[in-house]
Amino acid sequence: MRLKNKVSIVTGAGRGIGEIVSIYLANEGADVVVSDINLDAVTQTAEKIKALGRRSLAIKADVTKSSDVEQMVSSTMKEFGRIDILFNNAGIVIFKPLVDLKEEEWDAVINVSLKGTFLCSKAVAKIMINQKSGKIINMSSGAGKIGDKLYVSYSAAKAGVIGFTQALAKELGPYKINVNAVCPSIIHTKMMEKLDKEVGEIEGVPEGKVYERFIKNIPIGRKGTPEDVAKLVAFLASSDADYMTGQAINIGGGLIMS
Repeated sequence: MRLKNKVSIVTGAGRGIGEIVSIYLANEGADVVVSDINLDAVTQTAEKIKALGRRSLAIKADVTKSSDVEQMVSSTMKEFGRIDILFNNAGIVIFKPLVDLKEEEWDAVINVSLKGTFLCSKAVAKIMINQKSGKIINMSSGAGKIGDKLYVSYSAAKAGVIGFTQALAKELGPYKINVNAVCPSIIHTKMMEKLDKEVGEIEGVPEGKVYERFIKNIPIGRKGTPEDVAKLVAFLASSDADYMTGQAINIGGGLIMS
């Protein structure tokens, strides 16, 4: 087990990629603090982790609020005494043409994906600097590299995450803290089902056609799974990735290659 006795925090862990990554880290030996705005969902994730024989703590937290983030980190330190891994996974997406996108919708997407990553990283970095070790892994997206129509706010937020990752990697490198980003493309989650439905409605195409269009352009020939992402996150969280930092790594079957 590559992460035996490591302590990790995963945000947005109530479902989808966050849930699967949390369980995967536990399978690799980590104790996992799972947070989400949905306490019921994240409590279920914590129970699955405990069933694997690892310790877990479920915390309700809004990553856009510094008070919630500080409480999450404080509770983790009180329970476990250290933080080795942070996976900034929390994010939302709104699919709309720019001219229809409301200011508050733009703010909501930017705040969760980008501000949330900033607040959580800042709080955890203080701990990791004292430890002189740690792994911070940020959830970006293929949309942060190439952008796409109908989700300008999401593309902007995820591009910001990449820039933040690179800057923070340089800042924290001297403390033996690695900072990297993962950039999934078409991963089968509720978010991608939302993309297929809502973008299809805007474009006037039947359900399934948006998904189909994307998959046609994937060299591997299939949509990804949360498990595909979890394997990459676990690698970046482990000592196998000690010489990697400041990277924004594509995980999308070859859909994006730069």
